[in-house]
Amino acid sequence: MILDHLPKDGKIYSRIVSVVPSQTELLAYFGLNEEVIAITKFCVHPEKWFRSKKRIGGTKNLHLDEIINFQPDLIIANKEENTKEDIETLAEKFDVWVTEVDDLDGAVNMISDLGLLTGKGVEAGKLVAEIKAKFATAATNTKKIPAAYLIWNSPLMTVGADTFIHDMMKHAGLENVFADKLRYPEVLIEDIKNSGCDCLLLSTEPYPFSQKHIENFEAELPGIKVLLVDGEMFSWYGSRLLLSADYFQELHKKISSFSNRS
Repeated sequence: MILDHLPKDGKIYSRIVSVVPSQTELLAYFGLNEEVIAITKFCVHPEKWFRSKKRIGGTKNLHLDEIINFQPDLIIANKEENTKEDIETLAEKFDVWVTEVDDLDGAVNMISDLGLLTGKGVEAGKLVAEIKAKFATAATNTKKIPAAYLIWNSPLMTVGADTFIHDMMKHAGLENVFADKLRYPEVLIEDIKNSGCDCLLLSTEPYPFSQKHIENFEAELPGIKVLLVDGEMFSWYGSRLLLSADYFQELHKKISSFSNRS
């Protein structure tokens, strides 16, 4: 069944399949090496798990038969990253914990919940405290820099106000110029030109933007700084958040220095 609350009897799960990359990394941070029995092909962190654990398809095309054969007692999924059909099919046979993370508060609540579900409540509490401390320091950025963030190419896709990435942009001292939109809308080059953004951020995931794309966008968007950014820092909502706050501070300094030279 799909769990909508933590088990009242304090049940701790020990045969876990994780189908969400950032939460797989979190489970590894908790030290659940024996308990996690299968992951997806996109669960690339930690590399040791990616190389050694059984991979049961992608986040949106899970190999359901393989998961069933593993007979897990808990499947950890996410409303956005996995399909409703897969989740409902698995929930007919197993307990499924479905997370929904749209901002930093949601992320720390998810970390706490997974800590309790897996018998790692103490570790989760320490992690949450450290993440909050990191972001409290990062919040000293006061000048908001107008920015657009692309997650996909052809068609160009950005992020709206109801996404986790949008919330991370705020913590990075960036003003999302497409905050009037929702989810992941398609945009045109002209939309970016007319958005008032000072900086265009090209994410390394889910679309693998790379250095070669920067020159193309700079040619089409004169006067706008184009930067490649680490998509995991903006979109992974588990233990990766320990690194995100410092990354955001350095990114803000980098963009600010460019703006000051203009």
